[in-house]
Amino acid sequence: MRAAAGPEIERLIQLLARLPGLGPRSARRAALFLIKKRELLMTPLAAALQTALEKIEVCRVCGNIDSQNPCTVCTDPKRDRGVIVVVADVADLWALERAQAIRARYHVLGGTLSPLDGVGPQELAIDALIARARAPEIAEVILALNATVDGQTTAHYLAERLAGTEVPVTRLAHGVPVGGELDWLDDGTLATAFKARRAL
Repeated sequence: MRAAAGPEIERLIQLLARLPGLGPRSARRAALFLIKKRELLMTPLAAALQTALEKIEVCRVCGNIDSQNPCTVCTDPKRDRGVIVVVADVADLWALERAQAIRARYHVLGGTLSPLDGVGPQELAIDALIARARAPEIAEVILALNATVDGQTTAHYLAERLAGTEVPVTRLAHGVPVGGELDWLDDGTLATAFKARRAL
């Protein structure tokens, strides 16, 4: 395919196309928008990217990303220091924070177990989680992992590994979502909802 612009613009388009949710066509539109709004958007964006490159790092305690280390979550004195919420990825941590579901501390595994993709226990921050769970102040570990096959496999593996710490291990409920209609739910969700039913 012939290039419609110079190599600098084509490079910008190629890099934008690597972002999740952006294909070649969307990347071209985004690049064109950035170029048209150079002073208003492109210059501040370039500065923000440079700052992120220089200052953002992985938290040595929980695996979150932040411009301070330990991160803002780990150093927040208002959080329940006795509860660790285990998530697969930083995006999951951000989702829970956005929902304001709990004021606890987190542990980011860095993914889920997936033998087909070559992701075993050694590739995830599982040993660090076990070490944190052994601390005397820890009263509960909550497994907040996706309801996928890999997520469930990881949850079972972690439950077995954490059994030796004598810390209670819980996991998020699965079933009918708030506002969900039974007719639209898949068979697995309905079956899980019936198994996890409770008294009112």
